[in-house]
Amino acid sequence: MAKITRKPAPHKAAAPKKKAKPAKPKPSVKPSPKKSAPAKTSLKATKPWTPAEVREVFRRFQQANPEPRGELEHVNPFTLLVAVVLSAQATDAGVNKATRALFEIADTPQKMLDLGEERLRDYIKTIGLYRTKAKNVIALSAKLLSDFGGAVPRTRAEIESLPGAGRKTANVVLNMAFGEHTMAVDTHVFRVGNRTGLAPGKTPLEVELGLEKVIPAEFMLHAHHWLILHGRYTCLARKPRCEVCLINDLCRWPEKTV
Repeated sequence: MAKITRKPAPHKAAAPKKKAKPAKPKPSVKPSPKKSAPAKTSLKATKPWTPAEVREVFRRFQQANPEPRGELEHVNPFTLLVAVVLSAQATDAGVNKATRALFEIADTPQKMLDLGEERLRDYIKTIGLYRTKAKNVIALSAKLLSDFGGAVPRTRAEIESLPGAGRKTANVVLNMAFGEHTMAVDTHVFRVGNRTGLAPGKTPLEVELGLEKVIPAEFMLHAHHWLILHGRYTCLARKPRCEVCLINDLCRWPEKTV
């Protein structure tokens, strides 16, 4: 038989790869500019108070109330210290209601320790955060006895070293108990300092230092009381009573109603 020879099938040439077309650049779209919110009025940008205007403000406060008093009831520096510690995030009226009976039996650090934390809680349970505050009052009483001979110290740093006592507490005690020219900045003083433009600041410390810088020394003993009372009864947070304000003609607040 004749040998049959099969020819191998010819290889098909691979189809040339198509070159990818370069992508057309997309037209750049510029983002539309955002509308900026209207700028808020900055008290720092308003006309600064002149020394004569500041003096006039406190002259009026002094004339209306020559001897202002803090509204926290106390019988000595220790009970003042305790009352201020208890007043954090609470009203003076609420603290007074709780401490009248307390201070009759515990008006010294030793008597407070003898009373004990559990019994102390019963006296102050109507005050916010009373458990933490009771713990702090017992601890500060112990520290006063061990470190300061049972007396309230007379420097800011030493008072701030006591449990539950901060800068505001120290300033109140130094001013009211010892006659120091300190400026205690609570929520009322902070609001008045910013709203009127007397001492704008983002923090209580900024407002404190600003007020100390502009208030004449002759008014500093009572200055923080005048400002607290002004904020509590006239320059209210929600509905300030501009119509009866003693200093409405000098106030820099752009939204005042007179």
